[in-house]
Amino acid sequence: MTFKFFFHVGFSLSLLGLTACKKLPDNTIPEEGITHQIIRLGSILALEGKEEILGNKMKSGLKAALDDQLVQAKKIKLIFENDYYEPPVAHQKTQELIKSGIFLMIGNVGTPTAKETLPILKKNNIPAVGFFTGSQLLRSQSQLIINYRASYAQEIETVIKMALDAGVKPYQICAYVQDDSYGISGLKGVRNALLKAQVEQNILDIYDQVLEYKKKGNKDNPFLSPVGFYPRNTPYVKEGYNSLKQWEKNTGINCRLVVTAGTSTNIARFIKLAQEEGEDWFISSLSFANQEELQFDLEEYGIKYKVIITQVVPSLDSNLPIVQEAKSRLKSQFDHVSLEGYIVGKMTLKILQTIPGEINRDSFLKQVTISKFDLGGVSIDFTQGRTQSSDLVLINVLTPQGFKHLKKDELRYIFE
Repeated sequence: MTFKFFFHVGFSLSLLGLTACKKLPDNTIPEEGITHQIIRLGSILALEGKEEILGNKMKSGLKAALDDQLVQAKKIKLIFENDYYEPPVAHQKTQELIKSGIFLMIGNVGTPTAKETLPILKKNNIPAVGFFTGSQLLRSQSQLIINYRASYAQEIETVIKMALDAGVKPYQICAYVQDDSYGISGLKGVRNALLKAQVEQNILDIYDQVLEYKKKGNKDNPFLSPVGFYPRNTPYVKEGYNSLKQWEKNTGINCRLVVTAGTSTNIARFIKLAQEEGEDWFISSLSFANQEELQFDLEEYGIKYKVIITQVVPSLDSNLPIVQEAKSRLKSQFDHVSLEGYIVGKMTLKILQTIPGEINRDSFLKQVTISKFDLGGVSIDFTQGRTQSSDLVLINVLTPQGFKHLKKDELRYIFE
């Protein structure tokens, strides 16, 4: 009788335990994505479609840094999912990965996709590490958001400050952006950079009007403003270009610097159109527009001047150990995007390996807050409440020999 009682109670508690842990056949607990043998990291990127180069290069960098690495005798396993750079697909893939069991999400590509995935990750208490976007969406004080890169706002501020220091007037700064959360993030960056430069309020008012209109979800652009938009995931540039020309015509103001927030293929087409039309604009691009692809397209179009791109990783010809290591591991896949993926992977690995006790999300997040170390010449610092480890922004300028990194004392000559 006693034996039967303990057998039934023990069996029932065992079933309850299995139900509570929700273990999968490979002993994964979805809430943690971790077993005695494996730590599962998820990543959702554009592996096919118009932005597949970004996704695949980021994937290459992460794999080179993390594949089969060991943390407390557990092997890291990366699970990649393709979202085509489409928010609804990213939403679906995020839910699927969480259901299958992941410890954290790492290296996702894009702002509009992040806008979909971040609320889901937050709801499930899953860290978002090293996403390939500088959007303000990921610059909140949430402990779950862990950035490597400098923000788009910092990239834009660096370019605008350079232009103003070189004699460009605040009202001669225009913008051309993707009509979604990525482009809006860039537009806010322009507005904030001008605010920091203490420009006249009437210049800021124009940006505020456009931003307020877009905040309501409107896709058109009825305002006369120094801003052109293009539909995301499209090659269309004419409408955005015409918006800037209308601004110039009606105000008598000529754009000298056009700050863009878009993808490499569209930005290249926009630059091509502007130069074919004889525009004397200097056009800047954010790091999200893959430099190697942008340069390839510009070479195809015969464009050799008046283009800037900012970068948030060290120069590829740097002698820093982390750069040389990534170059050796990545070989033909080595570029700015894969280098960022490699840095993000190595940063995450270092944090995981320095957790003193049991590895779980709480111990990981706690370790992040005290992490300050040198990663082969790249400073990583999450102390004092930082959610972003690097403020590095470099400016590269197009020359007939390709993009060239310019030092600060050389930048003042660009707009002469």
